[in-house]
Amino acid sequence: MFSVTSTELAGWMGAFVWPFVRMLALISAAPVLGHASIPARVKIGLAVFAALAIAPSLPAPPPNAFENWNAVTLLVAQMGIGFALAFSLRIIFAAIEMAGDLIGLQMGLSFATFIDPQNSDQTPLLGSFLGIVAMLLFLSIDGHLRMLMAVAESFRLFPVGGDTATYAPLRDVARLGAELFRLALHLALPVLTALLVCNLALGILTRAAPQLNLLSVGFPITLLAGLWWLVHGTPWMMHGMTNALDAWPAFLPLR
Repeated sequence: MFSVTSTELAGWMGAFVWPFVRMLALISAAPVLGHASIPARVKIGLAVFAALAIAPSLPAPPPNAFENWNAVTLLVAQMGIGFALAFSLRIIFAAIEMAGDLIGLQMGLSFATFIDPQNSDQTPLLGSFLGIVAMLLFLSIDGHLRMLMAVAESFRLFPVGGDTATYAPLRDVARLGAELFRLALHLALPVLTALLVCNLALGILTRAAPQLNLLSVGFPITLLAGLWWLVHGTPWMMHGMTNALDAWPAFLPLR
């Protein structure tokens, strides 16, 4: 007669529930897949299929995971890990959009706003443009598959029911603010340097010809120079974006 004990049932449930919770937290908060236009049922379905795909390769969960309040504690921990992974990925997207904001501010396009499809809010024009480019690059380098790999790797580094000290490296996520500004400045620095030289030349020209109206002449020149440098510097910027997105799993708490 076929019989199933409570311990075996808890093990079967845990092999699917914990990957599902981590994956659902990651998908609901990550860029691209966590877009507000994607229905919640689709996100849940993606999390179910992803959990089923990676569950056989994961270590067995503890047998007492569903006992008393232990299940609630583990559930909150899995959600926290998933949200931390999503937050670390959003840091890269935020840095790319911040680079566009810095370039637009130097070009004089800070007043030009656009509806950001990722955040459903008005953002500067160049920031929205670079954000869309980052989304396309993320999909082109199989970023959605890297998310699956990151969740699977997280179970090796942060096992279910592990010691509380095991989750200490997650504190490093709070230090990613410095990385955001570093990456944004790294991407925007070539265009910012060119615009700075352009502004210095306009300043020297204004001193040499005081009758020249700087507001009527300087703004079109700065705008055209910024667009020219942006067009010619886009391949280099895309290379930097690709490197940042490609190094995401090794760049953050998964080290």
